[in-house]
Amino acid sequence: MERLDKILSHTGFGTRKDVKAILKDGAVCINGVVVKDASAKIDTEKDELTVDGEKIDIKEHVYLMMNKAQDYVCSTKDGEHETVFACVPDCYKHAYLGGELHLVGRLDIDTEGLLLITTDGNLTHRLTSPKTHCSKKYLVHLRDGVDSTRQAEYTALFLRGVHIAAEGDDGEWDCKSAALEWIDADKCYLTIYEGRFHQVKRMFKAVGNEVVFLKRVAIGSLVLDGALKTGECRELSAEELSLLS
Repeated sequence: MERLDKILSHTGFGTRKDVKAILKDGAVCINGVVVKDASAKIDTEKDELTVDGEKIDIKEHVYLMMNKAQDYVCSTKDGEHETVFACVPDCYKHAYLGGELHLVGRLDIDTEGLLLITTDGNLTHRLTSPKTHCSKKYLVHLRDGVDSTRQAEYTALFLRGVHIAAEGDDGEWDCKSAALEWIDADKCYLTIYEGRFHQVKRMFKAVGNEVVFLKRVAIGSLVLDGALKTGECRELSAEELSLLS
């Protein structure tokens, strides 16, 4: 059970003051009955809430899939570049019963692909915790083409766990086992099970190559929707959400 004014303010109807004005006008109904009491309680699982005759979808959490574009930063604020939240439709830019929108992990400014945005802190923890070893799959374009012999060497090195040199504030370490799938001489898929600073780029740098294009295409069993244009986002379906559980 939740207070009516809380639900309305968390579903895009403004401040508590704004909500009181809507209620005073008799625009709000619970199960077809006009309600003007801001403190009235709603069963979010059973009751039907309408405003001006339009049914309101009461959500505790929202789950968005974005096909991130290059030149957008994974942050809420940035002085030089637009953030990925600029690509989120306005209809999602409000508080929810479960909290505020936030990013599930991050992608570099020049990296494209699958990015999750949600209000569900438990899901975020599950997907980003080092203990869960959630996989992330990337499409990689390399500066230098690699022949079949060298491809096999890369694959074996990554499977064993390549050693990464220190960069910035992040020290050196040995990567966990990672899987390479070659598409052609300069393109491959890489699946990793951790998410260190610039990890994919540093892994290929460690074997003498350079990443020139990077796109995340999957998180766990969830695959980026191929119909989602760069910079667009949409809600996850129930089936897609179940893939992350």
